Amino acid sequence: MSSKSGTKKQKQTAKQKEARIQAAIEREERAKAKKAQSERLKKVFTVVVCIILVLALFIPTMAIAVLGGN
Repeated sequence: MSSKSGTKKQKQTAKQKEARIQAAIEREERAKAKKAQSERLKKVFTVVVCIILVLALFIPTMAIAVLGGN
């Protein structure tokens, strides 16, 4: 009585399935690369901040020790 003409799934050819699988693999690889780059950037940022903090504490301390004279 009711027709469902718009809800039929089309059959996919083997070539179309392969293309979809390949596209999914490429998306996954791009996501992994982006995550790895983000983690690397975070590590570099952390190291730079630590170096700046060490220098910010070390330089004034040494200046006081040298200029203090005692």
